[in-house]
Amino acid sequence: MSKPSLYGLTLDALSQWLMERGHRKFRAGQVWDYLYRKRVVSIDEMAEVHADCTALLNEHFTVGTLTEHTRQESADGTIKFLFRLVDGNLIETVLMRHKFGLSVCVTTQVGCNIGCSFCASGLLAKSRDLSAAEVVEQIMKVQLHLDQSGGDERVTHIVVMGIGEPFDNYENMADFITIVKDHKGLAIGPRHITVSTSGLAGKIKEFADNDLSVNLAVSLHAPNNELRTRIMKINKAIPIEKLMEAIDYYLEKTNRRITIEYILLKDVNDRVEHALELAELMRDRSRLVNVNLIPYNPVDEHSQYQRSEQASITAFYDTMKKQGISCSVRLEHGTDIDAACGQLRSKQIKREDSAGNTG
Repeated sequence: MSKPSLYGLTLDALSQWLMERGHRKFRAGQVWDYLYRKRVVSIDEMAEVHADCTALLNEHFTVGTLTEHTRQESADGTIKFLFRLVDGNLIETVLMRHKFGLSVCVTTQVGCNIGCSFCASGLLAKSRDLSAAEVVEQIMKVQLHLDQSGGDERVTHIVVMGIGEPFDNYENMADFITIVKDHKGLAIGPRHITVSTSGLAGKIKEFADNDLSVNLAVSLHAPNNELRTRIMKINKAIPIEKLMEAIDYYLEKTNRRITIEYILLKDVNDRVEHALELAELMRDRSRLVNVNLIPYNPVDEHSQYQRSEQASITAFYDTMKKQGISCSVRLEHGTDIDAACGQLRSKQIKREDSAGNTG
């Protein structure tokens, strides 16, 4: 069995682990500094840490467990990484360049069981959760790539919107956030971190109670139960009324803005009548809600869905604004590569399966 990665420990957990084995607390700070400030890739590189401590760490831990399998680079600077895990599974991580900084979209599960009918991530069912270390290492792999590029750039923003449902892997997701926020390490500001959920109502409330101080986005994608159930099977278990009740709880508890994600699907949910219905749903929450309209990236396996026409996107946006609802259209990244979440992974697995079947 492979050794776990140090990236999975919070600073408090690392301190506790070392002190239980006879080492002083400051050793944890040294190790932490080597991991996240000096960004070493092996325990042996921690030159200023006492040899007894590094020997102990080497006995029980490693640093990295992910290997880069494929990298796609877009003309706009977006980079999609395909990483292979120690068990052979593949995950995606995306680096996006914005005017406000560099954002990384991380994956939290191998596959997804939410089953949204338009999404490439759900083409393959969930096989397991990622550990906190495997999510943290996605950020570290991207940061190491930036370090090696020599441009003195750093990851400034994180979106937990990759493959999988983050709230279905809640504890590891929460540990990941604690680790990347730590001011002695990567020091990613909590307001620069956004977690997206398909609408697990109970976990939204837990998220509010835990107050991790990061941003929340909820994937709604339809303004009524009939349509949402048709495109998102989770709505059968958690209908819009139950989801809105959880959102209201979050807003009251945190007084923090929430983003409502809405993918526009041609002639499915992109008409003005849908915009009016969505505006009415958001009206009592409008002070703390922004609706983020997302142009659809087509997926071969979901050919029943097409991208909305620009005129429809504009009309939907204008309708929301006229109704007094804060609204934006997501800036697109990586449209000249496998832009849809999970698309690169799905294609690679198909290629490997095909090679195996003909071998």
